[in-house]
Amino acid sequence: MKRSTIAKIFTVAAVAALAVAIAPTANATDRGCTNASIKGTFAFKATGSHFPPAGVALLDVVFAQTFDGSGALTSTGLQSDNGKILQLTQTGTYTVNPDCTGTYTVLVSPLGFTVHFFFVIADSGNELVVISADPNTVLAGTARRLFPAGDWRQ
Repeated sequence: MKRSTIAKIFTVAAVAALAVAIAPTANATDRGCTNASIKGTFAFKATGSHFPPAGVALLDVVFAQTFDGSGALTSTGLQSDNGKILQLTQTGTYTVNPDCTGTYTVLVSPLGFTVHFFFVIADSGNELVVISADPNTVLAGTARRLFPAGDWRQ
C-alpha cells in the first residue's frame, strides 16, 4: 500500500512538471492591450466646453464610433455647440498601448478641423474613458461598446 501511494505521488508530480514545462511562456507583450482590444462599435457621449477667441462655447456630443481593430476609426453623430446642432462625421486613426491607454486623432467633417483624444480602456474592453487632448478644449466622456465582443453585428 505504501509503495502504491508513493508511486501515485511521483506520477502526479511528473505529470505536473511536464505540464509546466510544455506550457507556453507568457510574453510581456501578450499581457496588455492592442488595437484589436477595442475592435467594434461604441456609443460615445461627452460634455464640456471650448474657448474660442470670442468666449466660451458649451459642447455636448454623441457619436457612434467604429474601431476596425487595426488602427482606423470612423464615427457619425451630433454635436451641440452652444445649442447649435451639427451633424458630423469623423475619420481618423488610433493607437492602443500595452498598458491599455491610447490616443486617437480624427478629422471632423464638414467642419474641417482635427481633434485629438486620450483614452483608457476599462471594463475588459467594453468601455473607453475619454478626454480631449487639445488646448482650449475641455471635453470628457465615456464610450460604451454597443454589442459584446465577437457579436455578429460588430
